[in-house]
Amino acid sequence: MDWIVLKTEMFERKFSKLDKSIQKEIEDIKNQLKINPYVGRELKYEFFREKKVGKFRIYYLIYKKYVIVYLITVSEKKDQQKTINTIYYS
Repeated sequence: MDWIVLKTEMFERKFSKLDKSIQKEIEDIKNQLKINPYVGRELKYEFFREKKVGKFRIYYLIYKKYVIVYLITVSEKKDQQKTINTIYYS
């Protein structure tokens, strides 16, 4: 079963500013998530996850009922906790 992968405007905006090689890696991960969204590290809840890409992290939510993976944002490792808190408390 393939999962549907959706992206927020924030994700799209940050993604477009990244180096082309990082964008390629993220596209590869996006394809992985279509097959298995549980490849990333769990953050507080099973449905809230991150996947590492070099010095960056992709943050996403899994909606099991709707078979959807929602890419929220991308941030550098140094902003990891701030990003997690922003998503978690929003």
